[in-house]
Amino acid sequence: MRTEDFNFKLPSELIAQYPTEKRGNSRLLVLDRSTGRRTHAMMQDLPSFIEPGSLMVFNDSKVRKARLFGIATDTGAKVEFLLLHPSGDGLNGVSSSTSWTAMSSKARKQRLGRLFMFPEKLLGRITAVLPSGEKVIGFDRELDDEYLERNGHIPLPPYIRREDEKQDAERYQTVYARVIGSAASPTAGLHFTPEILATISKAGVDMEWVTLHVGLGTFLPVRVEAIEEHQMHREWYSIPERTAQAVNRAKHEGRKVIAVGTTSARTLESAWTGTALRPGPASTDIFIYPGRSLALVDQLFTNFHTPMSTLLMLVSAFAGRELILETYHEAIREGYRFFSYGDAMFIR
Repeated sequence: MRTEDFNFKLPSELIAQYPTEKRGNSRLLVLDRSTGRRTHAMMQDLPSFIEPGSLMVFNDSKVRKARLFGIATDTGAKVEFLLLHPSGDGLNGVSSSTSWTAMSSKARKQRLGRLFMFPEKLLGRITAVLPSGEKVIGFDRELDDEYLERNGHIPLPPYIRREDEKQDAERYQTVYARVIGSAASPTAGLHFTPEILATISKAGVDMEWVTLHVGLGTFLPVRVEAIEEHQMHREWYSIPERTAQAVNRAKHEGRKVIAVGTTSARTLESAWTGTALRPGPASTDIFIYPGRSLALVDQLFTNFHTPMSTLLMLVSAFAGRELILETYHEAIREGYRFFSYGDAMFIR
């Protein structure tokens, strides 16, 4: 299939630049993929659309303040880095957390060996340039999440055309985020409040968690003409034994398994053997697109995704490309808000 087959026109005013004033007040479009019926509702109505006995699986990864600004010591230029994950020895070969893989602004100018001064007089040097264009930066001392909490910025996606603000530190995290490590938010979970989760639980729906640390590979555009040639970035995930047992029990009993977000869906599909879900840590570069169906997930709660993205291709694999694009066009006509801070969609 062609990447262009997943393109659509979206008015810029429908790209949400801020979250709703109150978490949980988003609109909800419910799509029945077997009949094509679409229902317009609100996020608070979600529990009424979920069958009692279903199992919802959430991604509890927490976003780190991964945007960091440094000053090039040779020119004085300000350069932005997006730290993706620790990556081995640092500037002095001390420990793994003194070296990070990152993406940078003005990427072609950030050459091997270039030196930068970061806040609190932290010194960093580009020690490697990867084939993907990412840089490895070695620091002269440990760079941990406490340092980033003091000096970093929330890594809002580029279609949010503003600097991060104080509210983003809370609103770009899910209320159940626990395990820090993501460079972007698992945004489907941003719609849930403690009250909505409690209502879902009272309705007889089980809830479990997995962890997938979201990298940029999930959100980067597909740059090849034929989608089959696209290669996903690898991301780390972990599935607790309790979650694996709950999923296996639900499948054995014929109850619905609902993935909350494409990251949860990719985690579950990566660890599914065809008969059971494997617990434990692993990594995945799974790419799900039409022709490669979801084998485990029965229903999907998600956002409205960017054109020609792997996320749109995943939901198209789940519900059918034509039906998804028809639904997106209806959402546009109805004025739904799109992307990370936008409205929600439940595909049954």
